[in-house]
Amino acid sequence: MANKYVFNDVLPIAPLKIAALESCRTLAEKVNSHIVEFRKNDTEELIRRQKDLNYRGYNVDSYLLQCFCPRFGTGEAKAVIQESVRGVDLFAMVDVTNYSIPYKVCGYTNHMSPDDHYQDLKRIIGASAATAHRVNVIMPFLYEGRQHKRTKRESLDCAMALKELISMGVSNIITFDAHDPRVQNAIPLNGFDNFMPTYQFIKTLFHHDRSLKIDKDHLMVISPDEGAMNRAVYLANNLSVDMGMFYKRRDYSRIIDGRNPIVAHEFLGSSVEGKTVLIIDDMIASGESMLDTARELKERKAKKVIICCTFGLFTGGLEKFDEFYHKNYINYVITTNLNYRPQALLEQDWYLEADMSKYLAAIINSFNHDVSIGAALSSTEKIQKLVQRYQADGYEYFQRIV
Repeated sequence: MANKYVFNDVLPIAPLKIAALESCRTLAEKVNSHIVEFRKNDTEELIRRQKDLNYRGYNVDSYLLQCFCPRFGTGEAKAVIQESVRGVDLFAMVDVTNYSIPYKVCGYTNHMSPDDHYQDLKRIIGASAATAHRVNVIMPFLYEGRQHKRTKRESLDCAMALKELISMGVSNIITFDAHDPRVQNAIPLNGFDNFMPTYQFIKTLFHHDRSLKIDKDHLMVISPDEGAMNRAVYLANNLSVDMGMFYKRRDYSRIIDGRNPIVAHEFLGSSVEGKTVLIIDDMIASGESMLDTARELKERKAKKVIICCTFGLFTGGLEKFDEFYHKNYINYVITTNLNYRPQALLEQDWYLEADMSKYLAAIINSFNHDVSIGAALSSTEKIQKLVQRYQADGYEYFQRIV
């Protein structure tokens, strides 16, 4: 186990507890297993300090808190915590995109929406903030993150939610690949950390595809729109390859389904002919613009089209992606396990998953020990080493480490 995950010379600020809401219980269990494994490496130091009260609750079988949010027949809910949280460093985890959880309202079945998940998160905070040493929120998909700015008479939902969490006593908010991280300006004096999955994308990509050639003649990174430019520039620079960008030409004289329809996707960049192209973005919602981008690249004679998105929401279903895969417009899609994925997605031939549980465990472990997370915020060094090893040893290296 890498030494950077082990802090046997640093005391934790308080006993660790993870309050995982039902929406992300599976991910939390994997994170918990990693943290337990990390801390087994501290055995020798723990034996020496076993009488030190600062290590109370450090070496345990599980850090998961026993908590749940039951509902009344009217649909109202409450948080119930079944063990003491006095003096603990609490990390509340929630996946606001999990639509698979049903509940009854006067005999009718509803499915939990992002608003329901956010309310349950506040209930857990409300039941623990008074006695916990510190409360942190882990919200991989930032609640209302897509409504991050005002263009007319609109609500600023994400900013209001962040301010509300801070007012309830939350010390740190941890998220991944925020749609626009500048929303943290709403809480400039409080902890807000936005982590990126770029390293995990590259690791998954290298492990799956042994034929990749990492140079300007064979690989290119594509931004599907101007909003994803920073992600694409960062990845392209780390791989030392060229970058291209599409921008959407819209018809501003009409509004269809609440937005101006896209007339065409215009491409800026060098030729993609004969190259493997990586399309990178923060999320796949309906997937319409992502698939249009993939088709445009194939029509420009790209050899392979690989989509990398942090959150695979697939709100429009999987049928269109399946169709494009069989038409050879896309080769495969990589998303993370930070949000709910239906079983039908996991069974698709074109789907690959980048596991973020170990990375998230390392983040929680670092926060609990109150040490610097600078290295975790930027994966540049890890990506560079990964590319160098792939170039030197090829696929055989990844068979040894995975």
